[in-house]
Amino acid sequence: MRKRKRGRKLSRKRDQRKALLKALASALFLREKIETTEAKAREVSIFVEKQITRAKISNLSSRKLLAKKFSPEIVKKLVNEIAPKYKERKGGYTRIIKLGLRKSDGAKMAIIELVK
Repeated sequence: MRKRKRGRKLSRKRDQRKALLKALASALFLREKIETTEAKAREVSIFVEKQITRAKISNLSSRKLLAKKFSPEIVKKLVNEIAPKYKERKGGYTRIIKLGLRKSDGAKMAIIELVK
């Protein structure tokens, strides 16, 4: 039986989509709040939640897996600053706030931020 593929394509090929998610996640980890389209915000939310959960473990293997995706400064911030804030929390590390339509092309915009 054929199963449905998960995730949005975001009008990009696989490698471009992965690069976009990494870039958005990196910006979110550095600034803790970014503005993007609603579809991108929903996709990056899924990606970010998995990475924070991995960072909460904070052993060598999880650091290596994070280092594959992010720069050393982002891994350090993620493991040392962001993950300890969510030690007791079991999920729901991000919040998406809908903004309305973008003036130029009418795209639905949203702010995605890390929950305090």
